[in-house]
Amino acid sequence: MTSDAAEVQKAFRLLESFGPILAVKLYRLTLEPPPAVPVLPCLDHEAMLHETVAPHAAAYVQDAASGDLHELVFIPVTRKIEVDTVSTWGECTAASQERLLSAIAERYRDYRATVRRPSWWRGERRVATASRAQVSLRDVLLGTDMAAVKTRIDRLQTIATLMEKESRVASWGIRTVTSPLLAFAGVVLFMAFGSLTSWLGESGVTALRYLLITLLGAWFLYYGLKAVQLTEMSNRVWKRTAEYNLILAERKRLGR
Repeated sequence: MTSDAAEVQKAFRLLESFGPILAVKLYRLTLEPPPAVPVLPCLDHEAMLHETVAPHAAAYVQDAASGDLHELVFIPVTRKIEVDTVSTWGECTAASQERLLSAIAERYRDYRATVRRPSWWRGERRVATASRAQVSLRDVLLGTDMAAVKTRIDRLQTIATLMEKESRVASWGIRTVTSPLLAFAGVVLFMAFGSLTSWLGESGVTALRYLLITLLGAWFLYYGLKAVQLTEMSNRVWKRTAEYNLILAERKRLGR
């Protein structure tokens, strides 16, 4: 076992005093012996297909005092612990998070703790809210009716597929209207505006031309970025369904 894996094993043992570990995600690490909980790959970073991310492990842990759920990411090489509030959105209170941070400060004195909050630009809060409306992380980790949980996960996966199709519509829409609008803008800029020179003057016509170009550029940029954002959000929802399915499959295997 590598030194990073041994460090993660040690960190997990300390974490169990805060509450039980319910599932583990690993990136380029192998734990021996494996934990007696669902173990799955870190899908976020495995999908990137590059080697710039340090090996790390994440654990879903339940606060023994309140039952709240938290996700902690351990990065041994940088001595960093990241409390990820995105994946556990709606599953923990501020008081429980404070207890967790206090426990980290007490038990992991040589680690630096940070809190990762939802990104507005990436739409992470909207993804978390939409996902939780169909199936909660608590049901995936602790639910007893696995068939019902699987049905809700499949429903969320269908929504992710539809989101991806909507992003394609937005992408093709911006591509379709670009050429006609550019042609129209060319006519307006060099013919219609040219006839206003005697009224507005050369500087006024030039200002109108620049204004139209700026507005068109901003419009294209806005809808292009919206299409990209919707694609990323759909990928995140789909990734969440994949993670939930892996957890559920591992729970069934361990149950047998």
